[in-house]
Amino acid sequence: MTRRQLHLNAFLMSTGHHEASWRLPESDPYASVDLAHYRDLARIAERGTFDSLFLADGPVLFNHVGQRPSGVLEPLTLLTALAVATEHIGLIATASTSYNSPYNLARRFASLDHISGGRAGWNIVTTAGADAARNFGLDDEPAHATRYERAAEFLDVARKLWDSWEDDVVVADKAVGVWGDERKIHPPRHRGTHFSVEGALNVPRGPQGYPLLVQAGSSQDGRHFAARHAEAVFTAQQTLGDAQRFYADLKARAAAEGRDPDHLKILPGIVPLIGATEAEARAHERVLDEHIVPEHGLQHLERLLRLEPGTLRLDAQLPADLPPESAIEGAKSRYTLIVELARRERLTVRELIGRLGGGRGHLTFAGTPEQVADAIEKWFGLGAADGFNIMPALLPSGLALFVDHVVPILRARGLYRTEYGPRGTLRDRYGLPRPVNPYTVPSLTHA
Repeated sequence: MTRRQLHLNAFLMSTGHHEASWRLPESDPYASVDLAHYRDLARIAERGTFDSLFLADGPVLFNHVGQRPSGVLEPLTLLTALAVATEHIGLIATASTSYNSPYNLARRFASLDHISGGRAGWNIVTTAGADAARNFGLDDEPAHATRYERAAEFLDVARKLWDSWEDDVVVADKAVGVWGDERKIHPPRHRGTHFSVEGALNVPRGPQGYPLLVQAGSSQDGRHFAARHAEAVFTAQQTLGDAQRFYADLKARAAAEGRDPDHLKILPGIVPLIGATEAEARAHERVLDEHIVPEHGLQHLERLLRLEPGTLRLDAQLPADLPPESAIEGAKSRYTLIVELARRERLTVRELIGRLGGGRGHLTFAGTPEQVADAIEKWFGLGAADGFNIMPALLPSGLALFVDHVVPILRARGLYRTEYGPRGTLRDRYGLPRPVNPYTVPSLTHA
């Protein structure tokens, strides 16, 4: 029996995930719009035989530009450039179902899949926040449940569009003068609550059929959506117990939907801070934290917790009367994670800002390469993860340290591949089947 193998995804973010990473002497404050920077990161991750890399995104200026590098390149455009600079690594882009149309987005992902030779992935988000809504003519964000209803129909339409070409449409018969078989084109003719889409896609079905479908919401609506549709889930968990409960719940939900639970890969985020000794790693963490501007973190935390400016005090704990998760319309699970972290560890607002500065609620771990590998192996072996979303605090050095010092330990323990092997698709890397086009499935007849 083949031993279960880790999946690793590199979550790339300009100068790193720590909000003060750009202030360190070695950081390039212009890296967020530098193709060469991302090309180098992709190649480092590919040297480490990562399954994939991932770019977050949203149709809004997320941060105050005074706080950290805030301008980001559109991810599908950037990943198209990275597709020709790499050979094996998967390329996952975030794209919103709330502020896109199915036809255009399905076309763009099919195009990336062709250009990359079957390495495209889609991180499906519903986009919380009134700021984004106002960029698209809305007064406020749609209700949480409504966003997920729209997302489900959006994905249904996208699948119909990817399936609108059978795999063998193209016959390329030069002698007869027939390029393609019209009988194998199937317009969706979709009429739904949120979308009406008539015609077939104008891009042939991609090498993977569909891009790898990724999801990152951990609310009840998000879990329901993931159990039905997602093939990989990026999640934030602070403790082993919480991660185990999330893992077991999502796998059970997938099974209840009639899916193979192994076709849903769960990858918690981890921010590894690596040193030759634990003391060195913690000193590196302190240097980063000392560069946080508390006032910036205070403003961000008040927005995230839906509090009026000036509500929080740096050296006091969070107010006792915060609203419950049910009253929050956006980023429900992250809201609960942060509040529970602050309550559980009795953190002051200043301490909480420091904890969130490195990974915005994801697990931050400072230690030696062996200690980082131990933590990864423990979560992987105890039913908390199928792999990890690696989120270096500082880039590019943090990713290079992980690849050069942690990956060899995971390989030596038999937990991770030593090479990519034969050229394959992103679905192949994640051990997932290629979706069958329903139009090519033979119909069953009864005597």
